[in-house]
Amino acid sequence: MHLLMILSALALAGLCRTCGYPWLESKRTQWTWAQRWQVTLLVFLWSPLLMLMTAIAILWMGPQGQMVWKWEGWWSYALAGGAIGIAALLNLKLIYEGWVSVQTIHTYPQRLVQNTWAYSLDHVLPYAAQVGFWHSELVITHGLIHTLTLEQLNAVLVHEQAHQHYRDTFWFFWWGWVRRVTFWLPHSTELWQELLLLRELRADQWAAQQVDPLVLAESLLLMVNPNPTDFSETICAAMHTSTRHRLTERIDALLSPSASVVPSPRWTWSGLLLTTLPLAAIPFHY
Repeated sequence: MHLLMILSALALAGLCRTCGYPWLESKRTQWTWAQRWQVTLLVFLWSPLLMLMTAIAILWMGPQGQMVWKWEGWWSYALAGGAIGIAALLNLKLIYEGWVSVQTIHTYPQRLVQNTWAYSLDHVLPYAAQVGFWHSELVITHGLIHTLTLEQLNAVLVHEQAHQHYRDTFWFFWWGWVRRVTFWLPHSTELWQELLLLRELRADQWAAQQVDPLVLAESLLLMVNPNPTDFSETICAAMHTSTRHRLTERIDALLSPSASVVPSPRWTWSGLLLTTLPLAAIPFHY
């Protein structure tokens, strides 16, 4: 039974990614950024959560029970426990690296920029980011202040406030952990890049309600960096755009805004509830 659960979870996880991502890509031009956000997040999280719930169910049931092979119980139990253990250790490693990153940022001087306190990095490239976990803090470079006008700088700061408003550093820390644990699943990299893009589109739309979208678009063009620096991945790089087509899509969205409101997440979470089905096998274990 346990072996069947593991194989079924792996098969469904692979099927969700293999079929879900091409379907998502086919709907890209038909959906708003808000709809893409919800579907992308569902496809990204569904497979890892299904495998996690399967591992938890197997650990709960233990190695005893009616098995096809005598060794199946302990083998599946060790496999589930090992997978959860490795994921937990990786999570602790990322938490530590994130904490070190935050402590390093705190060694830099703070300065008041347009009534906003920010940690200032002595770097020529224009750069802005939110750093931290739940309560993030702003990091900017000297190049940002010297490159942008006051109006453009204000647009960037408002964009950063959007990341803070949505707690992007917190959520993307956990989703980044999921990405690292399940890097071997189909389309993990593509889905992750799509989430990064949609995160920026969401922040852009939030900022465009308070500043001139054209000014924000101009700031994006001035801040694009074709040669990524060695800034830590634990930093939520709000304005970082690594590829040209992503920048183009962001500017197009700013210059041609659509009146789209983020839809209710109920159906998304309802889809994720299906991943708890392996737990339903626990009462029937004997």
